[in-house]
Amino acid sequence: MNMTNKNVGSLLGQLESLNESQLRRLLVEHLTKQKLGLTWEASAIERDAALNADLVLPRHCAEWSQNPEGGTRNLIIEGDNFDALRLLKATHAGKIRVIYIDPPYNTGNKDWVYNDHYVGANDRWRHSQWLEFLYRRLTLARDLLTPDGVIMVSINDENRARLELLLDEVMPGRRLGSLVWRTKDTGNDLSQRFSHVHEHILVYANAGFKFNGRATDRSKFRNPDEDSRGDWSPQPLTTNKTLFERKNTYYPIQDPETGYWYPCDPDSVWRFASEKEIRSRFPDNERAVQAALAGLRSGTIEQLIENKQIYFPPCKPSDVMEFASRDELLAAVNAGKGPVLPKKKTPLLRQDLPDLDFWVGKPIAPGRPSRKEHWTAKPQEERLAPLSSWIAGLNEDVALFSDDGDEEPVVLRSARGGVATEEVKDVFGTKAFQHPKPLSLIKNLLQQATRPGDIVLDFFAGSGTTGHAVLALNAEDKGQRSFILCSSTEATKKEPAKNLCRDVCAERIRRVIQGYGGKPGLGGEFAYLQLDKVEVPDLPFEADAAHAFQLLALRRFGEARPLPAGPVKRLGQSGDCAVLLCERVDAETIASLVDWRARNGAARLAIYSPRPSTLAEQLAAAGVEANCYSLLDAVMRGQVGGGANE
Repeated sequence: MNMTNKNVGSLLGQLESLNESQLRRLLVEHLTKQKLGLTWEASAIERDAALNADLVLPRHCAEWSQNPEGGTRNLIIEGDNFDALRLLKATHAGKIRVIYIDPPYNTGNKDWVYNDHYVGANDRWRHSQWLEFLYRRLTLARDLLTPDGVIMVSINDENRARLELLLDEVMPGRRLGSLVWRTKDTGNDLSQRFSHVHEHILVYANAGFKFNGRATDRSKFRNPDEDSRGDWSPQPLTTNKTLFERKNTYYPIQDPETGYWYPCDPDSVWRFASEKEIRSRFPDNERAVQAALAGLRSGTIEQLIENKQIYFPPCKPSDVMEFASRDELLAAVNAGKGPVLPKKKTPLLRQDLPDLDFWVGKPIAPGRPSRKEHWTAKPQEERLAPLSSWIAGLNEDVALFSDDGDEEPVVLRSARGGVATEEVKDVFGTKAFQHPKPLSLIKNLLQQATRPGDIVLDFFAGSGTTGHAVLALNAEDKGQRSFILCSSTEATKKEPAKNLCRDVCAERIRRVIQGYGGKPGLGGEFAYLQLDKVEVPDLPFEADAAHAFQLLALRRFGEARPLPAGPVKRLGQSGDCAVLLCERVDAETIASLVDWRARNGAARLAIYSPRPSTLAEQLAAAGVEANCYSLLDAVMRGQVGGGANE
């Protein structure tokens, strides 16, 4: 049921051609389609049919791979990314920690293809086709993530809302937030004087994910008062609540050693409760006082002062203010000579504040008390600054103020969008790809999102910037991250020989590995895979040993490997067990297997073959015990019945 003719024919006409399973699926769809959220024209039956239409088998292309003689986790997959994701669901489910994609933005400028044709601005189903196009891919990608995995998606401002609702549908409850990236320094003001110069990166993550953050600067912890507990860092005592929002934490503080008083900022009151203030609310009810104290999430200000966890900054006696009368105090306040915040210079006392008479005759010190955060108060691995949602320019001046006392957030930096085109030109000598993302943007994102051994997937790989970023990060920190890049050829009737994946994406990664334009190579390798699609009934006839070997190597060992010669092909070693593939069961194969353990030092054998029962019997007759598995079952596993698992 194609969207362009979705409304052609009645529902009754459609029902006549559906089987029992499809009727049940359609009924569920119609009964549940009224809901809060995003809806678009789509057919769940068509979606299931596409998912289960055929099997996707990988074919290793040694001539387009880099260092193809050994196994590698780095993959470049040529083909429709929907098919690539179907393959990866059978080989990498639950294994990929970081996914970054830069999908087509649905601008209407023929920037993407759906059902073999470009989708233009005048297509009435444009938005629905775009949403369905992404939905099918994102639901597959979701199942590839590890329990602490994350997916990050670039999008323009125009389509951000649609995509965010779609991701809410695909990954409910897993929205982490979004990053804002300014793509250019100059404006592109439109007729309404509104400049579109930002893009967004939406972040959805499983529960275990955290950005790496940044370790706390140890130099900020000092010990000016020779505290026996060691170095400490001053943390603000205030919160972002006003006097009117939180009256109970608006109170004066006194330094018990000097007797000096410190007014509370009416626009940013103290974050800790006061036992004295609580008792003033319940003067004759000790039970209520104790209940209020027991309900506090932290100690009172009196406890903090008693435990010497409050630092009162030293001051000169000449700087201490004291007012003999209310009139004298008001005159100072009105003249701007009363107590003020040290940095902002905003007044701490005003005529409209309660208990202004309290301050008459009190020695009022300048400066602000702070809470001591001792270095030993928590493990160093927990002292990490969070990631800011703002992606600044490389030379942009970013002023951050940490009002809540936490470490100032990490600000990612990126070159503007136009730089990326020059980066591709630097590699190829020409503008080989339109609208790439800057290397600095992806590299800094991955620096925050990945750990040194993670797998990074980009199934809209384009020019290969994500793979370039992975290699650059590994070169910097000696990490072992690996990449999986999926890209189509983008061949058309006018350009049947066009192959974006091979000639741009893979070629860029090759040059980055080897070096280009006088720049040293970053090192590394990759396997280039093409996809063959086979109907299930034709599997025994069209799938060959190379397909099966590659599929099993990816599933069992996470690597692409060239096909070995000989009747017995070694997939890899799992502990003391050699994992083997035999494409036929004959005398030559049996003879090779009989002395395999002696020749290769394997204690156990696991063998995939077309006739596992026959192979097991013949090996047992020769005195060889082995676990034999059906090659056909292994090839089919993970790729049939995907619709039922959504």
